[in-house]
Amino acid sequence: MFFIFSITSGLFLGWSLGANDAANVFGSAVGSRMLSFKKAAAIASIFVIIGAVVQGRGAANTLSDLSKVDALAGAFTVSLCAAFSVYLMTKRGLPVSTGQAVVGAIIGWSLFTGSKTDYHVLTTILASWVAGPLLGMVFASLLYLLMRWWLRRLSIHVIKLDTYIRLSLIMVGAFGAYSLGANNIANVMGVFVPSAPDVVLDFGLFTLDGAQLLFLLGGIAIAVGIYTYSERVMNTVGEGILSLTPEAAIVVVMSQALVLFLFSSTSLSNLLTASGLPAIPLVPVSSTQVVVGSVLGIGLIKGAREIKPKVIGGIALGWVATPVVAGLLTWFLLFFVQNVFQLQVTTHTSINLSPENTNVVTTRSIGYISMIWPALLVLMVLVILGLAWYLWWQQRLRMLAENELLTQQNQYFTAQKSLSELEVNTVQLENKILNNRLETKRQELINLALSIEDQRSFLENINAQVSAIQQMTTDRAVLDAVQNLTTTISQRMTFNRDMETFNGQVEQIHKDFQAKLDAVFPGLTDQEKRLATLLRLNLSTKEIAALLNISPKSTETARYRLRKRLNIQQGENLNLFINNL
Repeated sequence: MFFIFSITSGLFLGWSLGANDAANVFGSAVGSRMLSFKKAAAIASIFVIIGAVVQGRGAANTLSDLSKVDALAGAFTVSLCAAFSVYLMTKRGLPVSTGQAVVGAIIGWSLFTGSKTDYHVLTTILASWVAGPLLGMVFASLLYLLMRWWLRRLSIHVIKLDTYIRLSLIMVGAFGAYSLGANNIANVMGVFVPSAPDVVLDFGLFTLDGAQLLFLLGGIAIAVGIYTYSERVMNTVGEGILSLTPEAAIVVVMSQALVLFLFSSTSLSNLLTASGLPAIPLVPVSSTQVVVGSVLGIGLIKGAREIKPKVIGGIALGWVATPVVAGLLTWFLLFFVQNVFQLQVTTHTSINLSPENTNVVTTRSIGYISMIWPALLVLMVLVILGLAWYLWWQQRLRMLAENELLTQQNQYFTAQKSLSELEVNTVQLENKILNNRLETKRQELINLALSIEDQRSFLENINAQVSAIQQMTTDRAVLDAVQNLTTTISQRMTFNRDMETFNGQVEQIHKDFQAKLDAVFPGLTDQEKRLATLLRLNLSTKEIAALLNISPKSTETARYRLRKRLNIQQGENLNLFINNL
């Protein structure tokens, strides 16, 4: 139980690393707005855990060789002070190094306990603080020049280029997160490795020993830190030092991942040793320093004027202050842990270093636990939960799609309804205009018919007066003149030209009506259809008689015959029947 409580400070340190150093993996991508923070955090969390468990042992062993923190209380204090130092720097928005905080805290523990510090390891770690950003600067400069040359050679559409850049950011970010977990898990759990439980968990396909279990817990703590507190530092790294393009963001993440991988790969170091070359030191490297060096390398290529020196100065101040603050905090807190809480912060003072004890080797049995069936059970539960989540997500997407479809349909129906109402109003307006025109034409026809009737009445009156004058004289010359005048008046009373105009306009206006008469009553004569059209104009019998050049009595007879032809019953109005056709 005390062991579980002791590693809580390491978990807090892992959270601080996730909030600060781990943000550097996707800080440039998020700062350049090519990747959202949530997607970046998810990818970084998964691969940082994998890197910590699979490849975290090399750098962790080197850090523990600096000065073996051989008591849980001491390891707890070292980790807690380092985490608190990182938290203070993170609170001020400075991307500091967790490795610097851990090294400073270990040196503080060594000074308090009087333990021996391996200065060769310390020199190697300090050298990595310089080599890391320099290598990042070199890698970033070369990669940026290579990418710029490659983009100039290839003609890629801007939409495809954007897609390629996003995919590249995801892939190099995953590699960067893996390298970060492999290298910087030493900062989180390195001081607890000497006190790791002697146990091996067999999962069938792979096994995890006590140190790897610590790395797994530390990786989870880093992931929690990424999700909860890293967005602010991402923006500082991505925007505060140098405004980065998406292409430059890929270069920064890739160069940082390469440097961290080099300083944590046991296989690569052994390969160089087997080839007779110097081995790469497996030390925890500050990812923040590497990222800043990479950004500066791109800044030098683009032009030093784009670099913001005030931000660089603030970050450098944080790098110097972090190990000092962590060492001082550790020294003072160890005093309280040992003297107030009466906890043992080291074990070397209680060991008798007599010659007979120098060769004593303590062996501890290793516990073997089979986790195959529990792992299968957990895997089945995860698969079931994954399927349930997938089905829920598909159902949610289907409901969202249906709701969107219903919304679109409602909008369509509303638009159609508005359009139909507009069309109805348009048709009504057109009908009103047409009716007004028809009424105007009808009124013009009535006026024309009345004009013809007035002229006919006037000429009949003149003709009657001329006939009376003819009866009053016997002069042959006068009689012949009067006879010629009478003939002229009679010819004028036919109104042939006016009647042709009138009938033509009537037929043009009422051609649909006459067509319907032909369809419903096919046996009607032209005279009967003309009479029905005149009745539709609401003309009187006298006016119709004048227009047809017949007597009013003949007009009444024609009306009677038309009623018979139209099968109109007794008492039914002929004009109303015709207007309703």
